[in-house]
Amino acid sequence: MQQSVVPELAHTHTRPIHWLATATALAGVVALSSVVQPGSATAAQPGPGAKAAPAAIAPPDPAAVTFPVDCGPADVVVQKKASGDLDGDGSPETVAVVRCDAGSGTPPNGVYVLTQGGAAKKPRIVATLIDPKDRLSVTGFAVRDGAVTATLLGYSSADVPSCCPDVKDRAKWQWKNGAFVRSTPADAQSV
Repeated sequence: MQQSVVPELAHTHTRPIHWLATATALAGVVALSSVVQPGSATAAQPGPGAKAAPAAIAPPDPAAVTFPVDCGPADVVVQKKASGDLDGDGSPETVAVVRCDAGSGTPPNGVYVLTQGGAAKKPRIVATLIDPKDRLSVTGFAVRDGAVTATLLGYSSADVPSCCPDVKDRAKWQWKNGAFVRSTPADAQSV
């Protein structure tokens, strides 16, 4: 048997203290990286004499809106919300998915587009994408690339119980010629 040229070193065997030291160092690096963040990235540097970009405009807050949903004694609940510039004017809109805060069952959703209103800057509803009277539930909701997408669960007839929607559909809304136009997303598949 041939002897190793390199002598066996005592510190090549890991012990619990080595693992503890490594974990502590790693935790320190992670904690420090969450505190120290780089500045915002920009695609291009402003040229000489360029004006600073305007401050970001806050999207409309759904909590400041009274939705046209009749819930009787129950409250209206905003289940989901997402913001983005849907009409290309540089100001964000907020899309809110709302329903009645029913104790049980599956109350239908309403989907509303909000914008900041005139001089008072109070949010207001500018479009209804889904009316609660349509008896639809909204899942898979997103605002992306100037479009609103959602998966809609509904009923094939009035005889289907509210607990058990039996129709699934995908929808996409985009701002075209002064109105939100509904279409079926290209990646939608029939169920």
